[in-house]
Formats: sequence, C-alpha cells, structure tokens
Amino acid sequence: MEVVAVTDRTAPGALAARLTGRPATGERRLSGTLAEVTLDDGRTVMVKLGDGPGAARAEAAGLRWLADAGSVRLPTVYGHDERRLVIDRVSQGAPDARAAVRFGGALAALHAAGAPAYGAAPPGGPREAYIGRAPMRNVHGADWPVWYAEHRVLPYLRRAVDDGTIRPAEATVVEQVCERLPDLAGPAEPPARLHGDLWNGNVLWGADGHAWLIDPAAHGGHRETDLAMLALFGCPHLDHVLTGYQEAAPLADGWTDRVGLHQLFPLLVHAVLFGRGYAEQALNTARAALAR
Repeated sequence: MEVVAVTDRTAPGALAARLTGRPATGERRLSGTLAEVTLDDGRTVMVKLGDGPGAARAEAAGLRWLADAGSVRLPTVYGHDERRLVIDRVSQGAPDARAAVRFGGALAALHAAGAPAYGAAPPGGPREAYIGRAPMRNVHGADWPVWYAEHRVLPYLRRAVDDGTIRPAEATVVEQVCERLPDLAGPAEPPARLHGDLWNGNVLWGADGHAWLIDPAAHGGHRETDLAMLALFGCPHLDHVLTGYQEAAPLADGWTDRVGLHQLFPLLVHAVLFGRGYAEQALNTARAALAR
C-alpha cells in the first residue's frame, strides 16, 4: 500500500495531526474505513471511519469508559470528529497462555467496575449506538431478563423477520426463550461494565504480553454475555482466559448452561447483518436453551 504525504485537510493525517497535536508525516490506507498515520515523533496512530452517525462518538466514549476501570489494556483515544476516531495503534504479538490468564483476570475486574443500569451507555456516549454496523439502542433496565429480551434479543429478531431472514413461524422459538428468561437466566447479578462486542477480532494480543481490546459496543449488561461472545467466535487459549476470570471472580453455578442464552444476541445481530446462516444458528441455540 502506498504511503503518501499529508496535504489534504480532509485526509486522515490532517485529523490525526489536529487531535494529537503532532504533525503527520505520512498515512497509509488499510481499507475504506481504516488508515494508519505516522506522526513526526515516530508514533503511529489509527484513524477509523465510524459505522454510522454517532458511531465515532460512541466508540470513543466506550473506550474511555472501559479504560477508566484501570484493568484491561485499551488504546489511547485522541478524539473524534463527526465520523472518524483517532486512537493509538497496538503493536501486536502472539497469544500465549500466560497472557490469556492475565486477560481473564483483567476482564473480571472490568466487569466488576460496574454500570449504573443494564443498558447504560458510557458517559458521553449516545443512546443510539452500534454493534458492528447494526444499530444498538442503550435503554436502561433494572431487571436483566426483561431488559435483555426487550432491548437485545427481540429488536434483532423483529428486524430479521421483517427482512425475511427468519420466517414468522420460526421466530416463535426465540420468543419462547424470552418468555422463559426469568427462569433460565440464573442468579441475579448487578450490571457489569461490558465491552459489548467481544469477539476474537476485537482482542489484540500485544507485543507487551497483554491482551488489548478495541472496537467496543460498551454498555451495562450481564458479565456472562462478554464471555459467551468470546466462546462463540473462538478465542486463543480461551480455557486459560476462563481460568484467570474464575480465579478473580467465580461465575455463578450453571453458567456453562447459559452460554447459549447470551449468544442469542450476537447471533441475531449477525443474522441481520449477514443472513440466513446465522439465523439458523440462532434458532438452533434457542431450541437448545428450551430443551434444558
């Protein structure tokens, strides 16, 4: 990819220079939504285009809120404009078991930092946010099963039905899970401070021996949701991550039986974004939850 001098005031380099206070000496486009900018002091920062209106603001607020917990590693946020975000680049290494155990303990501490309510947005973050490219509404709730059904599962189920990805008759099984959530959800827990989109692609294994988190859809929720998403799409050394987590903050009895409940949300989001394959996975997960 070509490295170019920064002359265009609308270029990523111009935004990076303004928000970091350092002249940009070059930029490299990595994709249509991501650019790498070199500063005159040798540092490299990333300029990311948000997924929609308010997305850059939501991501910046989420990164700062998660960093305030003082537990997991997150890139420094330099700021944002209406559409783009500027953060530090993470120097990447290879995952190993020790880093995974450390990450598990740090993730437990992040969750324990808490949130004002289920569905609470980060301070300064918008109510109308995103998870990936899908809109995500942050609405407060006091009861996790009710909140999770109304604001994390059913909106995406309805969208999938409206789009024809899930047939109306098939949707019944997910609706039945929502009705039974008070009995299936396990012991009540206080709202946790969630990353919110914790699939493996948003965990960067740093050259410093620590896991770093990027691209959050941060909000108050149930801590098992973050862990279920790690399991859904695979995470290197997940068993060691869970060991570190359990040593720091043991999970409630029966948590392994509830993994599917927490995966319904990301699966339905993926059904909305990517189609029928994820819809079938969501339906099978719902059927399995009802069979327990």
